[in-house]
Amino acid sequence: MKTEQGKILGLERNVFFTGLTSFFTDTTTKMIYSVMPMFLMSIGASKTTIGLIEGIAESTASLIKVISGYWSDKIGKNKPFMLIGYGITALVTPLYALVRLPVHVLFFRFFERVGKGLRAAPRDSLISGSVARLEAGKNFGFHKAMDNSGAIIGPLSAFLLLYFFRLDFTTIFLLAAIPSVLGVITIAVFIKEAKAVKSATERISFRRLPRKFYFFLSIIFVFTLGNSADAFLLVKTTETGIEKAYIPFLYMIFNVVSVLLAVPIGKLSDKIGRERLIIPGFLLFAVTYFLFGHFNSISIFIGLFVMYGLYSALVDGSQKAMISDIVKKEMRGTGFGIYHAILGITLLPASLIAGLLYDKVSSAAPFYFGSVMALIATALMILFTVAQKSNKLKPAAKANNERCYGTPEKNGNDDPNVKGNKKSTTTLIL
Repeated sequence: MKTEQGKILGLERNVFFTGLTSFFTDTTTKMIYSVMPMFLMSIGASKTTIGLIEGIAESTASLIKVISGYWSDKIGKNKPFMLIGYGITALVTPLYALVRLPVHVLFFRFFERVGKGLRAAPRDSLISGSVARLEAGKNFGFHKAMDNSGAIIGPLSAFLLLYFFRLDFTTIFLLAAIPSVLGVITIAVFIKEAKAVKSATERISFRRLPRKFYFFLSIIFVFTLGNSADAFLLVKTTETGIEKAYIPFLYMIFNVVSVLLAVPIGKLSDKIGRERLIIPGFLLFAVTYFLFGHFNSISIFIGLFVMYGLYSALVDGSQKAMISDIVKKEMRGTGFGIYHAILGITLLPASLIAGLLYDKVSSAAPFYFGSVMALIATALMILFTVAQKSNKLKPAAKANNERCYGTPEKNGNDDPNVKGNKKSTTTLIL
């Protein structure tokens, strides 16, 4: 499904303006996130407390991602969820200025993540529904690039405000709300609905999702269990003795690399396959986390943040594009909802484990643990790829023109109105 208003920079209008919305909102959230670990420690939070706050906020709110994705599929709309979700972030952000205790941060982080839970799956479904299937990697790569561009401007703004203007955290929290308001305005004015027309004969059900989708999610679960909150990378960096004002700047390095590589890597995934980028991405994460645990040098950490940005570019967009490949169009809101929920729910044990290892064992322990989990996920991803190539994961619905991942349709389009793309009610099986 494509918009009729023309393209912007070679992209569908919905994709461009959704990326712009994410740019504004991520400027807000990463401006806060880049200083939050330092702020929490300044009001008495331990490493375990930081992990618990991040884990609870992400995991509890992530349940909403399943509901919002499922609900958006049921009613055939994405935009309302995006408006409410991004609106919550804009409303909650300035309230961080009222924080006096770590529990206050937990309260506000929870509600801000509720907003993300409402918007994430419908947003990804809107992107997927606005473009041809064979261009999913490029478009999700663009969205990732815009998202991370905001993640560059946010930490950079925090660095400038801390280092040159010597502003306190409270003022930074208030200023951070401005970009998120611009994001909400962008949705309201420029984004058009891109849901497929609901079919009266098809019922949305988790059982209609293919088994290889759940196999892929199990790999994501294993990997995410070792991928604790990025806050621990920032906490570890503070132990090198670097001036705290530079911490947001170092976090920005990671996002710069991810932005520069997101679109070309997204296009590459369209050509060679998602798994050929996810596997080396997992391996790169394992090496990066191991080195974060082994060293305590700022010069080495600068290089590691570059490697971490490369990992992000290889994996994040490719994972979403693979979900778009595996799941049928009318079920993608649900599929993306479950995917985001797995990421969020797993972050609770991941961050809690990392915090406990940090406080009770050593500052290196959580990074060694993450490295091991990434290696296990790599092995599982190789098994997933081999199974696909040996036809063990082909859908039984091939006779009904259901497109299996890695087998392009002749017309390159999944629109049910296009001849040869009739909807099928056959359930996909391994």
